[in-house]
Amino acid sequence: MAATAAEPTPIDGPLTQEAIARIDAYWRACNYLAAGMIYLQDNPLLREPLRSEHVKRRLLGHWGASPGLAFMYTHLNRLIVEQGQEAIFLAGPGHGAPGVLAPVYLEGTYSEIYPDKSEDAEGLRRFFKQFSFPGGIGSHCTPETPGSIHEGGELGYSISHAFGAAFDNPDLLVAVAVGDGEAETGPLATSWHSSKFLNPVRDGAVLPILHLNGYKINNPTLLARIPGEELASLFRGYGWTPYFVEGDDPLVMHQQMAATLDRCLAEIRAIQGEARRSGQATRAHWPMIVLRTPKGWTGPESVDGHKVEGFWRAHQVPLAGIHENPNHLKQLEAWLRGYRPDELFDETGRLIPELKAIAPQGARRMSANPHANGGLVRRALRMPDFRSYAQEVAKPAQGSAMNTKPLGALLRDVMAKNMDKFRVFGPDENTSNKLDAIYEVSKKLWLADYRPEDADGGELAPDGRVMEMLSEHTLEGWFEGYVLTGRHGFFATYEAFVHIIDSMYNQHAKWLAISEEIPWRAPISSINLLITSTVWRQDHNGFTHQDPGFLDVVVNKNPEVTRIYLPPDVNCLLSTADHCLRSHDDINVIVCDKQSHLQYLDMDAAIKHCTKGLGIWDWASNDQGAEPDVVMVGCGDIPTKEALAATALLREHFPDLKIRFINVVDLFRMTPDSEHPHGLSARDFDSLFTKDKPIIFNFHGYPWLIHRLAYRRTNHAHLHVRGYKERGNINTPMELAINNEIDRFSLAIDVINRVPRLQVAGAHVKERLRDMQLECRQHAYKYGIDKPEVADWTWPY
Repeated sequence: MAATAAEPTPIDGPLTQEAIARIDAYWRACNYLAAGMIYLQDNPLLREPLRSEHVKRRLLGHWGASPGLAFMYTHLNRLIVEQGQEAIFLAGPGHGAPGVLAPVYLEGTYSEIYPDKSEDAEGLRRFFKQFSFPGGIGSHCTPETPGSIHEGGELGYSISHAFGAAFDNPDLLVAVAVGDGEAETGPLATSWHSSKFLNPVRDGAVLPILHLNGYKINNPTLLARIPGEELASLFRGYGWTPYFVEGDDPLVMHQQMAATLDRCLAEIRAIQGEARRSGQATRAHWPMIVLRTPKGWTGPESVDGHKVEGFWRAHQVPLAGIHENPNHLKQLEAWLRGYRPDELFDETGRLIPELKAIAPQGARRMSANPHANGGLVRRALRMPDFRSYAQEVAKPAQGSAMNTKPLGALLRDVMAKNMDKFRVFGPDENTSNKLDAIYEVSKKLWLADYRPEDADGGELAPDGRVMEMLSEHTLEGWFEGYVLTGRHGFFATYEAFVHIIDSMYNQHAKWLAISEEIPWRAPISSINLLITSTVWRQDHNGFTHQDPGFLDVVVNKNPEVTRIYLPPDVNCLLSTADHCLRSHDDINVIVCDKQSHLQYLDMDAAIKHCTKGLGIWDWASNDQGAEPDVVMVGCGDIPTKEALAATALLREHFPDLKIRFINVVDLFRMTPDSEHPHGLSARDFDSLFTKDKPIIFNFHGYPWLIHRLAYRRTNHAHLHVRGYKERGNINTPMELAINNEIDRFSLAIDVINRVPRLQVAGAHVKERLRDMQLECRQHAYKYGIDKPEVADWTWPY
């Protein structure tokens, strides 16, 4: 019987003494390998006395969490073998990678993927040396680690990744180790609520194992220092059923852990069995484990008179002075020999058969489970024809429509065709973002209590596939876990608050960039982010909601995986979304506002335009057959409208002025083709933007981003970018545009100032344009809205 509350599981359990001895020997082998990875570059099995030259000169890695992780992994292997359970393992404390890499190597997967790391003494030497070594692998559970879908380079996302992996995987158990330092992060704390979104009829299960080893880098951890009953109450309050395994005697702990895992799996199967028999999905109180072990368990008890095992000094490298201090070298050798490697490995350096048999076989190994290499199980989406959702455009810039409304209909039908592998994620905003058509085929997933009023507009259902929770962190974590295990999705959120997942975007981009260099990693579906409720239509919410800077974060990452699209209208948005949903191994960022906007291109023209990524709009240009006097550029919905309106004003007042109008959809077309796969060649860029004419670039985001992308272009000296400059409040749309100088009047004045023959001749027009700006401000202050001729402007030619 396993125990709840704060009492550990009784020591009588399912293991015989012989089984305990085998499991303990396997765990000792894991710990030996974990320590060997940190220290050794030669003499991998201590077949000769340990000398200084056998030890790496630069000691890197994290010992503290590794024994606990190996302990979990070893016991999960027993569960898989004895009960036929399909499982994968996520290590939240990714710094404890040696504790995961060790069993991955021992069960043979590592050698199968990397034949030079063979299961013998020489292969083990190479395996040890590569760890945290130039030309080798990093110290986390990086993409190079078989079975890993979670690096843990940044803490806080392990549970949300685990739930993403479990959604729509009914037979899968996702065991996730949560570090107690990690448990102090905001994203991790929020992700405990994920259990309220797990449907036991159609989803797999997540088994969190909170690893309380007591310390972070050099501080105690909060959850390790509160009373056991308080800790149990915390997790019961979250909706979990906690079980405790605590101690430092390995033989006792093996029995406790085995009994507790058996109890947890039985409860999981009972919850799923009842739900699947009845077909009724309700919120379950899933089991979880609190595993309390010493930090650096089985390592040196003390070094130089200072406590190490069970203290923060065990966090990284317990013995750091190997090459300067002979006593440290002796202590290291005693520590490593204490695992008795001569009993664990045969004369060739291979794990002895008795221990080798403990691990699962084939795809049952957590390191070889295809779900942990999601591209292997990924199936392409069945896609409707996006052209059938087209907005009719008889003439450019004459009519208006809500850009994201037809996208909602497209996503609805993508969902309908892919009800087992596609989900839409959003923080309580899908209706606000005009994507509510998706509710026609799938409601919002809701397993908690219902109230009568929920029937009137609540759009809630226990089998819903729309994932809404007011935590961008948790949603993004679910989404990433979902695509990493072979499925597809779409995420829509407000522009100003997508910054909440800046670092999650960073981490996933790094994962993808490394994965693309690893031939055995199969392609996974792209992360598709719709950034809406954008800066130029946040005049009513004010300054706090005005921030287009996520694009600057995106540009920082590897060009092989980053994509940014700014479709100006419905048809361009539909074409872009279709492309993104079909893509793989990218992060696609689509910026498009949800409000009503001018429509420019019919569907055929939109497809061509989006395929090119940018292009001249002939209907808005009058430079055909000649060099332009100025190049006017729009990038984004409102900036495009204002740039067009400025073009019309200039053509009205200066009919002989030659203006070329360009619209940019794919932002990375602005960078050279040597810097990004979507970059534009120098010849094409010079042809479009000229080599010496002024370019007035009206941009959706911060203006310096365009300069960053285009600084190497021939005509960069004449590139003048207008964009958001942190000037906003409760304004009308036109007033907000004027404040940031992206409005039609400021743009037209800019052209007058930069075309030499207009600098003097255009003075009267400049004065009139400034008067029109003032009139717009006065109208806004008097009536609270923009002038109708401004708000309802259409292309006059």
